[in-house]
This record gives sequence, structure tokens and C-alpha cells, in this order.
Amino acid sequence: MEITGLHATPGYSGFFFDDQRAIKQGAAHDGFTYEGEPVTDGFDEIRQAGETLIVDVELADGTVVRGDCAAVQYSGAGGRDPLFQAAAYAPVIEGPVADALEGRDATEFLANAERLEEMAVDGDRLHTAIRYGVSQALLAAAADARNTTRTDVMADALDTEPATEPVPVFGQSGDDRYNNTEKMFVKGVPVLPHALINSVEKIGENGETLLEYVEWLVERSQELGPEGYDPRFHIDVYGMIGEIFGAPYDREEVVDYFAALEDAAAPYPIQIEGPMDVGDREEQIAAMVELREGLADAGVGVDIVADEWCNTFEDVQAFVDAGAADLVQVKTPDLGGIHRSGQAVRYCEGTDTRAYLGGTCNETETSARACAHVALATNAAQVLAKPGMGFDEGYMIVENEMRRTIARRERDEQRAETDEVTADD
Repeated sequence: MEITGLHATPGYSGFFFDDQRAIKQGAAHDGFTYEGEPVTDGFDEIRQAGETLIVDVELADGTVVRGDCAAVQYSGAGGRDPLFQAAAYAPVIEGPVADALEGRDATEFLANAERLEEMAVDGDRLHTAIRYGVSQALLAAAADARNTTRTDVMADALDTEPATEPVPVFGQSGDDRYNNTEKMFVKGVPVLPHALINSVEKIGENGETLLEYVEWLVERSQELGPEGYDPRFHIDVYGMIGEIFGAPYDREEVVDYFAALEDAAAPYPIQIEGPMDVGDREEQIAAMVELREGLADAGVGVDIVADEWCNTFEDVQAFVDAGAADLVQVKTPDLGGIHRSGQAVRYCEGTDTRAYLGGTCNETETSARACAHVALATNAAQVLAKPGMGFDEGYMIVENEMRRTIARRERDEQRAETDEVTADD
């Protein structure tokens, strides 16, 4: 079945774009927004409305399928593509991208996605958000044309055996790190709470505020969680441990702090995302290796998660090859085509680095559902609940999409077995 048209409509994403550099430099809250001037190119305000491009792909039988272009909350930071402004990019999708894809066989997902990935307009590669959104629509088009699930299309493209149970979902609390986390405990979310520790105020001048929060996590998880609840704590510190302690990261003071985090989290495992941000990929890898080796030498069992400067597929390869992390976040919008996220998860296979299929609160329900299929197809270690910072909505979208897909695959398999028995008779 042929692709017959592409259309792009500007819309809103599930959260906001934030100028991370301005926030790290001390921009003060003004209600929900921030005071001061932005410092990252493209921003008009430190916090501004998130945008998406809604991509509709038309097929020859009149079917219309969808993907959503999205970029991360902290666009333009940490080596990422610049701020995504939807209206400016709509003509690219309806022009050169449409010209490249119209007339192609919709069932050939991987070939179509790779064609998109390789495209350049005026000598520049397509923005990651465009590759991300259009490839979601191409995945949906292939599933529709083949009358199967997006999980199966992705698994075929990546040569994987899909998961038979939902991948553990990672909930993020945003700044409402107490109320939203209690919601997660009640629902038995397996990995939580993110906590948005992005300032000295939130971590404490000596890290004491974070330690108190981790102790609270243990106490409330035991009070509110379902019977047999065994959570894994995952906290993103946005480089703040590096801010308060500094290099070298294998020295006793730093290792002792991680040991204190491990003790505070007991009996549950804890993993720390983005412990430092040193300014470029090679130095970040070196700092992460230094910390990880220091923790291993001291017998401290806190896992380290790569985030900053681990954006592209090539970045994931570099962090994994160096042994710089126990877990790498595959930030789905930053990798471009959605199949690249799946390939990044697969790259972790056979290593001692696990793959966290992440992304951003600033996506949409469409991109979140697409990522649920990537998680199932690759059996990732965990997958982010998204979009938004309210938790409940994102958790519902991702968890239910996985459960619905697994149930459909089981029904399809049962029908195939029944048909085979009938044919034999």
C-alpha cells in the first residue's frame, strides 16, 4: 500500500520548553514561570509553551495515521538540536519530506525510516523532532498496512523477540515530588520518582536535603505501596552532585555521599541520573567512568545513569563502549527516527549497561504510545511515563498501551493456532 500524502499541523506538547542554562545559573521562580532573560539561542522566555507538529500520513486506501514531532524540555542544551519551533518546520514536512516519501510502500517501515534519517534540506540534516515524529507515523502506517501491531513491525525491523509482559514504567514527579510520588506508591509504579533535583536548594549544600528525601521515599513506599511492593528509586540530579562536590569524582568525600544514598534507600536499589555535567561528551564520559570505578572499588551499589551529553545513537555507543554508566537513557526525541531508539536499546545487549527508554515530559500522547511499542519490541530495562508532569496521565498512556498490545498479540497468536489446527483437520 502506497503513501499518498503527508500533512503537518502545529500544536501543543505535554509540557514546556525550559532554558536549562538560565535555570542552572540561578533564574528564580515567578509562579510557574521564571524571572530573568533566557541565555540559550532561540528562547524568548526562560520557560515557554512546548510545541509539536502533528504529522498525518495518508495511505492509498484512505487511511490516515499519525505521529507527533517533539523535542525535549531542555532543548538546545547538552549538545542537542536547537529549540523546535513548529510553524517554521511545517513547510519542510509538507514539502521536501512529503516529496521523498509519497509513493513509497507503507509496509517497508525500516527502509522508509532510513530514507527519512538520511535526508538533508539545504545541506542540513532534518531536525531530530521531524525525524522523530514522521517516523512514528511511518511505523503506524506499516502496522496498519500489514494489519499487525507497531510492536511487531518494530521487532521485525530490529530482529528482536518482543517482551511478553509490560516493561517496567518509570514515573516522574516533577517539582511536586511528594504528592506525585505518593500517587506512584499507591499504584505500585516499579521505578520512581525522578524528583527533578536541579538546584542546590533541592539537593542541599552538602547533599543533606536529597538524603532526607530518599529516607522519606523508603518510609512512604512501605506505608502506601501494595503488598510485596519492591520499587527501584531513580533520581535525576541534573549534575548537582558535581556542582556541590566537584572533581575528582572517585575521591572519598564523593564516594561516601553515594554510600549514604545507598544506606538511605535500603532495602531498595537506587540509581542516580546525571550526577555531574562537565561540559562535553568526552569529559562527561571520563567523569562518569571515574565515579563508577570509585564506587565499584568502595563496594557502593548505587547505579549511575547517563543523561547529559548522551543524546544521539553515536553518543549512546560511546558511553556504553567506555563502560561509563550502569544505565543509559535513550532520549527518544534526541535520536531522531524512532527506530534509532530501538537500535540504541539493542546496542546495550551483551554489555553490562542497561537501556532506559526515556524521552521527555514535553512529548505527546501519540509519541508516548509509539515509544511503548519500542519498549516492548526491545524489552528495554525501563520506559518513561510521559508526557506531562502530572504523572497519572503519562503512566496511564504508556502502561495501558503496553497491556493492550500484549493482549492483542496473545489473541492473534491464539487465532493463528486455531486456524492451523482447523487447516490440519
